[in-house]
Amino acid sequence: KPAIYLPIAFSLVLILGLFLGSHMINSQDSGWSLFKTENRTFNRLVDVLNLIQQDYVDEIDTEEITKIAVKNIIEELDPHSEYIPASQFAEVNDQLKGNFEGIGIQFRMVKDTIVVIKTIAKGPSEKAGIMAGDRIVQVNGKTVAGKGISSDSIVSMLKGKRNTEVEVSVYRRGMKNLLDFTITRDKIPTYSLDVAYMIDDETGYVKLNKFSATTGDELHKALIDLKGEGLEKLILDLRGNGGGYLSESIRVSDEFIKDDNLIVYTEGKNRPRREQKATAYGSFHEGDLVIIIDEMSASASEIVAGAVQDNDRGTILGRRSFGKGLVQEQMQFKNGAAIRLTVARYYTPTGRCIQKSYENGNNEDYYLEILNRYQGEEMNNMDSVPKDSTRIYVTNGGDTVYGGGGIYPDIFIPLKKGLPNELAQKIIRQGLIFRFAFQYADRNREQFARFDSAKDFVDNYQVNNALYNEFKTFTFNQGIKGTSQQFKEAKPMLKTRMKAFIGRNFFDDQAFYPVIHQIDVEFQEALRFLN
Repeated sequence: KPAIYLPIAFSLVLILGLFLGSHMINSQDSGWSLFKTENRTFNRLVDVLNLIQQDYVDEIDTEEITKIAVKNIIEELDPHSEYIPASQFAEVNDQLKGNFEGIGIQFRMVKDTIVVIKTIAKGPSEKAGIMAGDRIVQVNGKTVAGKGISSDSIVSMLKGKRNTEVEVSVYRRGMKNLLDFTITRDKIPTYSLDVAYMIDDETGYVKLNKFSATTGDELHKALIDLKGEGLEKLILDLRGNGGGYLSESIRVSDEFIKDDNLIVYTEGKNRPRREQKATAYGSFHEGDLVIIIDEMSASASEIVAGAVQDNDRGTILGRRSFGKGLVQEQMQFKNGAAIRLTVARYYTPTGRCIQKSYENGNNEDYYLEILNRYQGEEMNNMDSVPKDSTRIYVTNGGDTVYGGGGIYPDIFIPLKKGLPNELAQKIIRQGLIFRFAFQYADRNREQFARFDSAKDFVDNYQVNNALYNEFKTFTFNQGIKGTSQQFKEAKPMLKTRMKAFIGRNFFDDQAFYPVIHQIDVEFQEALRFLN
């Protein structure tokens, strides 16, 4: 009878199930499985974290370990994907949105040291005399360089409430001893347009320092105002502009490029091609245009320069730009942290991707590439600028342009042209002009009340010989040693810089730039070309 054999049959099925189950488990590591399933995935990272949490000998901070793991993974992808801890999220994003307080620097950790990438114009650090390239060695007497201190900890040491002070000691290249500064924390200026003014009756100048959420509106208003003053020719200065929002670079390009012409397109493995074209919105579709760039013009700046160059709309002057052609999207986690993940590359209208090489992800060589330009011949010899013969493109107007490694200028301006002598370079590197000008202006505010506008100051104020001699004494007291001949050679340039910084104390950049442009080689070359 069948019922007699049921217990035996159940036993055999049970034994077979145990055998097959054991075989499936043992075969997972070898990649073979009796029952193969499509899309079967194993989250090794989660498994490892769970094992550590369950079985590790000591108590651990799971959140901290997860943050380190994610950060390291992201940094292995490319140089511009990054992990943003929750503690830094507001500070990192507010720099582009327009509402944060601090000491006003952009920095990067290089070899376990804080390197100042840029001081924010008119921010607390610039006012104190901090300069790009400075290495912060001590904060409030505590050594932070070479100590393995996380960037989170450093940020917390530097930031604080408005009107509070922080003491920093920095190493500056060329200086034997550390330089001490007291920085008073303050609200950080967040505008993206430094200055817009008319050079003469028909030529205007605009300088953008970044591409923030308000850049398009700021530029559009400035161009309308300048056109009301007779604007027919324009110099757009993007030197040192490291970029920002892609959308704002499109709006800026739209000001210059005629309706329906391609500005830029983006494309990635998981992002289909997306084109951005100009509209009729722009306010300067006609008129001569020169854009000044340098080795620190990156990302959004390169989109604008590339769009103008590829559409034969204007002339690019200066030196080869940085070479960042990757597009990041920001994704936020529930704990307040976020990642900026590279999802696509952007391409200029001719099809150029100007991203420079990054063979090993976020490696040190990528960031030292700019330093290699300075140490080589490229900065002073156009023939030394590397060009990839396999990435040659032609604009509609027949001009040859190059892809890979940045935007190549139409007019090359060598770095050495107009460089001050050795004495002046020492004075500039130490920020002595800025410090002297601030102290002098602060002591003599009543004297400058007679100037009713920036233009009045620019046209009528001069640094006399008595003040120049006072500045020489100041530099001697700061340890600067120079010959009479060196001071004589540097006199015109130093006096112009003194006037520019004194003017900035009373009339902001409206007085600073018209004066400093008198000794600005790239600016003078752009003006000469337009004329």
